[in-house]
Amino acid sequence: MAKQQSRKEKNFLVQGSILAIAGVITKLIGAVYRIPLTNIVGSEGMGYYNVAFSIYTVALMLTSYSLPLAVSKLVSARIAVGEYRNAYKVFKCAMAFALIAGGLVSLIIFVSADFIATNIMSMEMSVYALRVLAPCILIVALLGVLRGFFQGNGSMVPTAVSQVLEQIVNAVMSVVGAYLLLSAGKNIAETRGNQSFGPAYAAAGGTVGTISGAFFALLVSAVIYFAYQKIFKRKIRRDRSRHRESYKKLSRVLLLTIAPVILSATVYNISDFLDTAIFNNIMAAQGYKNEEYASLMGMFSSQYSTLVNVPLSVASSLAASLIPSLVTTVQTGNRKQVHNKIHTVTRFNMMIAIPCAAGFLILAKPIMDLLFYTEDNATAALMLQMGSISVVFFCLSTVTNSVLQGLDDMITPVKNAAISLLIHVISLILMMVIFKWNIYAVVLSKIVFSGAICILNAHSLRERVGYVQEKKRTFVIPVIASAIMAVVTIVIHLLFELFAGESIATIIALLVAVITYGASLVLLGGVTEEEMLEMPKGTTLISLCRKLHLIRGEYR
Repeated sequence: MAKQQSRKEKNFLVQGSILAIAGVITKLIGAVYRIPLTNIVGSEGMGYYNVAFSIYTVALMLTSYSLPLAVSKLVSARIAVGEYRNAYKVFKCAMAFALIAGGLVSLIIFVSADFIATNIMSMEMSVYALRVLAPCILIVALLGVLRGFFQGNGSMVPTAVSQVLEQIVNAVMSVVGAYLLLSAGKNIAETRGNQSFGPAYAAAGGTVGTISGAFFALLVSAVIYFAYQKIFKRKIRRDRSRHRESYKKLSRVLLLTIAPVILSATVYNISDFLDTAIFNNIMAAQGYKNEEYASLMGMFSSQYSTLVNVPLSVASSLAASLIPSLVTTVQTGNRKQVHNKIHTVTRFNMMIAIPCAAGFLILAKPIMDLLFYTEDNATAALMLQMGSISVVFFCLSTVTNSVLQGLDDMITPVKNAAISLLIHVISLILMMVIFKWNIYAVVLSKIVFSGAICILNAHSLRERVGYVQEKKRTFVIPVIASAIMAVVTIVIHLLFELFAGESIATIIALLVAVITYGASLVLLGGVTEEEMLEMPKGTTLISLCRKLHLIRGEYR
């Protein structure tokens, strides 16, 4: 029994690592293709691109983002007790919901794109990008159900593979689409006397990649599903459970599960939409030109957000892998195991988030210069330095949100996110109206938002299951290791910059930073030998650490 539990724990970490690695790969691809995309589209065009995406994101909240989590939760709960027939019914009900909700919202966004862009977002030229994105809502809804079904079965590989392939297609088609439509937009600009048509059409071309990537990922996931369907149907035939749930009941359960997740996800992620709307309208009221605030928002979305989202993808992936495992553990009633799972995923998360925040703080400008060739990297670099701490808060809040949902507490995350959102909006308006911090107000209000969620979620977990996060190995040791990393990295960057140039110095400094942090973490006891053994290639990691004398004592 103990061996079986150990295997389950190891599989949980391996599956989480697979999805986390895929998340990092997709974000790295995203960061790489944003370089030529930003160069083609320009800051103004990226502003239109961001406005379209902020609206698109809200639409996804209402139709798609909740589906992987909800389907995963409901499927894993039934598979845990051997009810494969009921699990398959959940999948079919979710598909029906995706078709109806995704199709309806896609149509609404497409038809009302002009009204939304002009009257709500105060950026009428974003309408072209928004119309291209509208059909993608239906595609992503269907894709979300398939991914949730795979995750509910305990396999993160199909999601990981489809995510990577989706991003590769997205990267290629975004750059090609932006390049081709930029030329078309410039021709229209000459005839209509409005130079914004070039950036606007280029932004629309950039969104072609999003819909192309999502459609390709849907095809790949469908192929994997049909290949796996034979195996799952054999499990259905061997299903001896007497409990049978009707489609009517399952549809109701699905909606009751999706509704709070939608509310939670919408409240948690709608901040981007509100930020853009508030920022644009206040900047316009303060006398700034459309091109000026579009350019600032373009820097925020294409440079700042691209980098910050890399560590956040790890948090999202770990959170997704935690849900099925946590649901199964909760059903055993073993509070100690529940605490261990929360502790493990939170620690692993902070081991990545804290050094990333430190890296952004000390190397913001060199990283921006390495990745983006724009006129004003100084503004984007300052954003990254100011917002670096939000990486830690957002990663932590993402995990705690998923933990509360996995504990079947769907309302608390909604309440906490709503309170935090209210504080966030008030702080943003005050910073923009009174202090006139323009785009920096958006960055700082994000820190307020994510920090408030962390505090409220920590209190809720303590009230719900008596869980209090261990401090020393979760926060203190990673902070000390990150401080050591920061000192070494700054010295290395300064030395290599003298004779190798800034770009090469930055690359070498980043490599040294990873090695220094990893060595410091092991040396300080931030990660144990047993924990490394449960990671992918754990034996190899332990062997390497022993050769470097980072681990002392006999092998256990």
